[in-house]
Amino acid sequence: MFASVTCGVSPKRSAPGVPGRPADPEYLVPVPLTVAVAQPDCVLLDVAANAVVHAEAIGRAGARLVVFPELSLTGYDLAAPAVSPDDPRLRPIVTACREAGATALVGAPVRAADGREYIATLAVTGEGASVVYRKMWLHGEESDRFTPGEKPEVLVIDGLRLGLAVCYDAAVPEHAAATAALGIDAYVASTLYGPGPEQAARRDGHMNRAALAHGVWAVLATAAGPSGVYALTSGGSGIWAPDGTPTAQAGPEPAAVVTATVGPARPGH
Repeated sequence: MFASVTCGVSPKRSAPGVPGRPADPEYLVPVPLTVAVAQPDCVLLDVAANAVVHAEAIGRAGARLVVFPELSLTGYDLAAPAVSPDDPRLRPIVTACREAGATALVGAPVRAADGREYIATLAVTGEGASVVYRKMWLHGEESDRFTPGEKPEVLVIDGLRLGLAVCYDAAVPEHAAATAALGIDAYVASTLYGPGPEQAARRDGHMNRAALAHGVWAVLATAAGPSGVYALTSGGSGIWAPDGTPTAQAGPEPAAVVTATVGPARPGH
């Protein structure tokens, strides 16, 4: 079992040449990472019930990193109340991550200290949860309530650099380019697409393009079944290799979890 991480830093590693000193994640030697993408059943606005479903998926995944869709804790309802990282309803996810030695990326609306609200990705480990990314490219009515995130973000787990995205971010080539410019091994997107073959082609095209354009892995967790105002969504969560080839992909059904091993993509690693 792997040790837990907090924002991508493994507390059990030591800095090169300095025994006992916590390692800077920037200098860890990257190791292959087992990644799972999950598309769980979602109970509208029921964070407690959805947290239990998330925890079950983490337990089944057997992965170091488990990625969930956009707004996975609430469903896609733009009026959903903000979720705090220290919300006690998230405890089942924290416990599941502790037991599995995993980090989970979950989606929720969040509120900053200044009152601004964001569509966010939270990283959950056995030690707790924290906001690690705020959606930059809002779409449609999202901007009526939410503030766009200010910059791309990278999460480091076991030396691998993971660039984060939420839904419409992945449809904007400039977002992947700006994130890849930070030096990443994988582009990790939590999304929601509507049903039907056109949306499925659009979904897969976004991941193929990001992988090929930047020579990185593309990791997609997208909603399946109903999610908030969407009576049906596409499913099809998956993982694409740096050459654009899908290595694992779920079907349209809710509750599916698929895994693949992701390795370093940066030159020299």
